Amino acid sequence: MLGYISRRLLAVIPVITFVAIFVFLLLRLTPGDPAAILAGDSATPEQLERIRTSLGLNDSLLTQFGTWIGQLVQGDLGISLISNVPVVDMIGQRIWPTINIALLTILLSVLIAVPMGVVAAWRHRTWADYAVMTFSVLGFSVPVFVIGYIFIQVFSIELRWLPVQGYTAPSKDFGKFMARAILPCLTLATIYVALIARMTRASMLEVLGEDFIRTARAKGVSERVVLFRHALRNAAVPILTIIGTGFALLISGVVITESVFNIPGIGRLTVDAILARDYPVIQAMILLTSAIYVFINLMIDISYSVFDPRIRY
Repeated sequence: MLGYISRRLLAVIPVITFVAIFVFLLLRLTPGDPAAILAGDSATPEQLERIRTSLGLNDSLLTQFGTWIGQLVQGDLGISLISNVPVVDMIGQRIWPTINIALLTILLSVLIAVPMGVVAAWRHRTWADYAVMTFSVLGFSVPVFVIGYIFIQVFSIELRWLPVQGYTAPSKDFGKFMARAILPCLTLATIYVALIARMTRASMLEVLGEDFIRTARAKGVSERVVLFRHALRNAAVPILTIIGTGFALLISGVVITESVFNIPGIGRLTVDAILARDYPVIQAMILLTSAIYVFINLMIDISYSVFDPRIRY
């Protein structure tokens, strides 16, 4: 087990290195001059040259990359060109709303979707199965911002049960956090419940046709134990993949939901940085997103070996 984990950890190093090189070259070779953005349209050539020199833009790409890697190893992601604030501080202020919303969303999605998928597979070709599949199709078909505005109209404007927008940290007031987070979480969960339920159903249908399931039933094992202890565990690998990928997508792809519900997360930070061509922030966000994907995929690989010991290659 430790050898398997060590090999997976070592495999992460070249991936992160490749991503770092790609991000560095992508932003350096993209048309546009950060010095011109900082100085404004009325800047003189001398002012532009001084800014380029101070930012190290006149150095060779190799020198710039070495300097950037040295800063990155020390945890220095640079200074925002627009706000003149360290990028690490900007991310630190924005990442927790996104993480909290994503965690609550994926928890809600798993608690709803996995039982739905199990029941749909158990009651294959009955009204329960058709209901789950219909919900799955609708969940994929309706855009997330439409779902968000429907929830706002129903629960905030007409029923007045929940606030329309905003965010409160759970450490300050957990009740207000839940009140403001439930609508964006339900909005995002609609998509992921459909995705996870469909994958759970497909995996369970495949496992329920196996010989060991028929043997367990022939030995008089209760249906609940057959479904959740034997079938679900053996169907867990593809389900875990979808859950892990969904969480990574939630962290990096909640831009629309954060905009609809006015949540100050990293999705909105990324959009603002792109519009302002704030290169250090863009660079840091791409690296952060890539690191999240790599870390979650690593956790998924390790979890495979827990549910299926044969996957310890």
